Amino acid sequence: MRPEKVAMLLKQGEGLEVEFKTASFDLNKDTFETICAFLNRNGGDLLLGINNSGKVEGIIESCIPDMLNNLITSANNPAKLNPPFYFSPEVLDYEGKKIIHLYIPESSQVHSTCGKIIDRNGDGDLDITRQSALVTNLYLRKQSTYSENQVFPYFELADCNAELFKRVRRLAGNRQSGHPWITMSDEDIVRSAGLYKKDPISGKTGLTLAAALLLGKDETLLSALPHHRTDAILRVESLDRYDDRDDIRTNLIDSFDRLMAFIAKHLPDKFYLEGVQSISLRDRLFREIVSNLLIHREFANGFPAKLVIEKEQVRTENWSRPHGLGLIDPLNFAPFPKNPTIARFFKEIGRVDELGSGVRNVFRYSPDYVEGSIPQLIEGDIFKAIIPLIPKAASPDNWEEVRRKVRSKFGEKFGEKYEEQLKMIFHDPSSSAAAMATKMGLSPRTVEKQLAKMKEMGVIERVGPDKGGYWVILI
Repeated sequence: MRPEKVAMLLKQGEGLEVEFKTASFDLNKDTFETICAFLNRNGGDLLLGINNSGKVEGIIESCIPDMLNNLITSANNPAKLNPPFYFSPEVLDYEGKKIIHLYIPESSQVHSTCGKIIDRNGDGDLDITRQSALVTNLYLRKQSTYSENQVFPYFELADCNAELFKRVRRLAGNRQSGHPWITMSDEDIVRSAGLYKKDPISGKTGLTLAAALLLGKDETLLSALPHHRTDAILRVESLDRYDDRDDIRTNLIDSFDRLMAFIAKHLPDKFYLEGVQSISLRDRLFREIVSNLLIHREFANGFPAKLVIEKEQVRTENWSRPHGLGLIDPLNFAPFPKNPTIARFFKEIGRVDELGSGVRNVFRYSPDYVEGSIPQLIEGDIFKAIIPLIPKAASPDNWEEVRRKVRSKFGEKFGEKYEEQLKMIFHDPSSSAAAMATKMGLSPRTVEKQLAKMKEMGVIERVGPDKGGYWVILI
């Protein structure tokens, strides 16, 4: 989190989605009540080392490792937080003092701490354990918000793929030696993973849509969700149709493997050292893209998820429940799980890391996979990810140098109208024709003609689509 975001939260003060705790040398006793309340309500920002009035008191630096360990250990202890939840505390320097920031997302499940169900009410945490009406409303709100929680009373363990349970145990064991799932029965695994719930409306219990998506037989899954589909397409030579395709209509675990195999078939890898260890850069990058495509989508919508490999880029599209619009800034974003139960399951079997790491890894590895490339993650009703496959041309770093070069090459043919537009591109390569037209007081059509003329002159080039691409200055 950036200092300006901390300053904004301090100015805003405590409220429904902001809480301060003094925690100068240890966690406050009610820290997990606030964490539980945020999980059960809208999520929020918890700042440790700040008193209730918003004054930064700081945390004793030598106490920070134990506090971080206590947070992480307790969050994974069902006796402290049930069901457990994964989050990443962040240590910040602010005004010369140490504070800890936790972003707690809204969860798809109802959580309790030390046997108490806590909900957020204004700037306080409310124990609603014995208030049956409020507890019922909480369950109803979760089920209506997260389609992964839909209960299928007649969906039984016999409708799951027995081989998948064997793979899950093996994958969980590979990720963590002695993982508890290794010795659990099939039924205990689905209960431990939160895949068995009670419908608060009908009172019926059963496996959920998440269980069908993760462990169901193909016929079971497609019966519960007929439109379920992920389309992998190679479109390089045959632009009207496709050069290769895999129409994937199976569980998410096998879908992950098939998508990664499709990528390995059609995209090159390159030698890459991370520290002293050689890793597959392609797999490390596209593991994040594929996982996001599979687990952070709204399954109730019939829009088919797509992974398309083109000559200049790889792009994915899936229907989403956006919590923002436009390009995601990797330095200043709040991760929000679209399907927390499915995401947690993928984490247990080693398909993903902690919440928010996927965005960071995409921006970390993409520029190494294709030199200088800038990935784009675009939030909206349709979530889009774009990974460029061609290097970004080096643009001049001095506007006066650009101006001198174009004037020297084209003389008076390159008039002020082109120069003004080129200057906008220099300062903002993602500028759209509409944005330029507004700033210049021209019609979009006129601006588009001028852009076309500069492309014809070899001054600029467009990389990527009209929406989500960027301009490169070639001079």
